[in-house]
Amino acid sequence: MILSHKIALDPTYQQEAYFRRACGAARFTYNWALAGWKRQYEAGEKPSGLALKKRFNAIRAVEFPWTYEVHRDCTARPFDQIQRAFAGFFRRVKAGQKPGYPRFKKKGQNRDSFYIANDKLALSDTAIRIPVIGWVRLREALRFTGKITGAVVSRRANRWFVAIQVDVGDVSRPRTSDAVVGVDLGIKASATLSTGEVLEGPRALRSSIERLRRLSRSHSRKTKGSKNRSKSAMVLARHHAKVADLRNDFLHKTTTSLCRENQAVVIEDLHVKGMLRNRRLARVIADEGWGELRRQLTYKALMFGTEVIVAPRFYPSSKTCSGCGNVKDTLLLSEREYLCDACGLQIDRDLNAALNLRSLGLATPEVTPVERLALVSTSVETKPASAKQEPNRAHLCAQVG
Repeated sequence: MILSHKIALDPTYQQEAYFRRACGAARFTYNWALAGWKRQYEAGEKPSGLALKKRFNAIRAVEFPWTYEVHRDCTARPFDQIQRAFAGFFRRVKAGQKPGYPRFKKKGQNRDSFYIANDKLALSDTAIRIPVIGWVRLREALRFTGKITGAVVSRRANRWFVAIQVDVGDVSRPRTSDAVVGVDLGIKASATLSTGEVLEGPRALRSSIERLRRLSRSHSRKTKGSKNRSKSAMVLARHHAKVADLRNDFLHKTTTSLCRENQAVVIEDLHVKGMLRNRRLARVIADEGWGELRRQLTYKALMFGTEVIVAPRFYPSSKTCSGCGNVKDTLLLSEREYLCDACGLQIDRDLNAALNLRSLGLATPEVTPVERLALVSTSVETKPASAKQEPNRAHLCAQVG
């Protein structure tokens, strides 16, 4: 398994200037390769990253001598990137999807980065040695042990980072529990667990949307090309970075906790891209980071030996009664309490969905849960529709396990 540790750098002014030149050389090379690929493809030829690389090296000394100011990986790696970009593009086209065509990189965007091969860098607890400029101070030590396969230096706002890839082999981390949990992702609460626990996310974008609007208005009023506009762009970028950091901090803590404390985690196969087309909910859904949560769960589950079970996309987890299994025909998004027409069970909508997901996980053959006799490992409070229906609810809940 290859893991990446992204560490903040503390470069000097000279080192930061080199980083910008290296990013510029990498960006220029990528754009040159993309333009060459498009030109050859439109002419009926069969382009490749290797052929473009040979062509670039043949004219480099005469036409682009300034690219020799940075180490060779800055101008060699983009050809591999362009080859993978078009391989993925044509693969998705063949599968019937509608992928976006590879785009040119623009100066000043957060995609500024350059690659360093493993044979050209050295590492200590406090610094990393980068070709041409030497040792650069690290804000923290590398947390993984194993063979270093490469590193990527990147910029976000006015800060520089290095992502070090390490081949850690077959890593295994101990779990603290062997429970099975259902996770219902929502808008009212970031996540509701089948244990009854409700996880409230930071809602980083919503809490800072007013400041974001003020900064955006101030930036748009600056004269294009002026120093004041460059300064306001950096302030705006730092604000976006802060929002992303708050969101990622919550997602990392949540996914690590779920994988460490459970032997199986059951989630829904949400069509996030389609849900983002809803203009009333798109901002809230994007602020939750559902796609990133699933990505983190996938690779962290391998480390803890946890099974991630993905419910079918059209599995009616919200419409199904967690007590008797009755499925409603319709359930409005505004209905936050689930009321079963068959058994009278009244329960929070998100908790009901989480319980159904957990039941689905218990029924999956690949999972061998240690607690099949109980529906939930901890007591879950539900609100009966009436006192007469309370015994019925308890009886039904006892049968589900």
